[in-house]
Amino acid sequence: MEQRKLGTQGLEVSALGLGCMGMSDFYGTAEERDEREAIATIDRAAELGVTMLDTADMYGPFTNEQLIGKALTGRRDQYVVATKFGFERQADGSQIINGRPEHVHRACDASLQRLDIDVIDLYYQHRLDRSVPIEETVGAMAELVEAGKVRFLGLSEAGPATMRRAHAVHAISAVQSEYSLFSRDVEESVLPAMRELGIGFVAYSPLGRGILTGAVTSGTLRASDTRRRRFPRFAEGNLDANVAIASRIGDIAAEKGVTAAQLALAWLLHRGPDIVPIPGTKRRMRLEENAAAADIALEPADIAGLEAVVSPESVRGDRHWDMASIDR
Repeated sequence: MEQRKLGTQGLEVSALGLGCMGMSDFYGTAEERDEREAIATIDRAAELGVTMLDTADMYGPFTNEQLIGKALTGRRDQYVVATKFGFERQADGSQIINGRPEHVHRACDASLQRLDIDVIDLYYQHRLDRSVPIEETVGAMAELVEAGKVRFLGLSEAGPATMRRAHAVHAISAVQSEYSLFSRDVEESVLPAMRELGIGFVAYSPLGRGILTGAVTSGTLRASDTRRRRFPRFAEGNLDANVAIASRIGDIAAEKGVTAAQLALAWLLHRGPDIVPIPGTKRRMRLEENAAAADIALEPADIAGLEAVVSPESVRGDRHWDMASIDR
């Protein structure tokens, strides 16, 4: 698979990464999770050239990093491992955001232990802690690089001003944010600032949390899927409207002989060589489908046709239930 550069510091990753969150948390029930299949999926990723693995300490919490640690045994050099710190789950199920320097160091050491590795390739702050100057948080992250515990630094859902302040302390290699045919707000100011600074972009939820695949509809969305139901785009009324848009994308994909998911990922890959989508899956079959998107060539007319079907104004509902937590 094609390799892409994230930032100007030397980090190279596969054009498509693998989001590992769903292997351990959020989507589906505990009974539906299969550790053996998840590890087999990570193994298959390396065979397909999908070498960037994305996780975070809050997925589980902690269990997703432990799972990846098992999968890395004996083959650490085949993967680029990215993880995040910042969210802390409380005993009552709530979360706080912690960007204090002492937490940065403590969280990194814990992640290294769970992943059973000596160095984290890409270490992100998961969300901005507005009570701590970004200079202090990134200063602590830079100390991790100096100590040899981390190779490259990243931010998640960071706005242009935060990026600039962080980058002035230590080079930021990647900014991760939601980006898809359904979520294009980053095009307004985040992508221009990122490119001005020489930072790469990692796109999470590139398939609209399943809507763009055609697999999630009001008929298939289960009552137990409380994670998706929290997002405004899955609210009553919004979901049917968004599914109708996705259906039209599916029609275009069928005409090209590809799946809707593959077409949506190919669109993202054509947005620039500095963009790396990380579709999440816990099954080899879906991974193989997603990986094939890297081989799809789109002409300008194809892209224009897609963007005519799904404009930012046509999508119903905000992309997150807590937009206040997203730095702009």
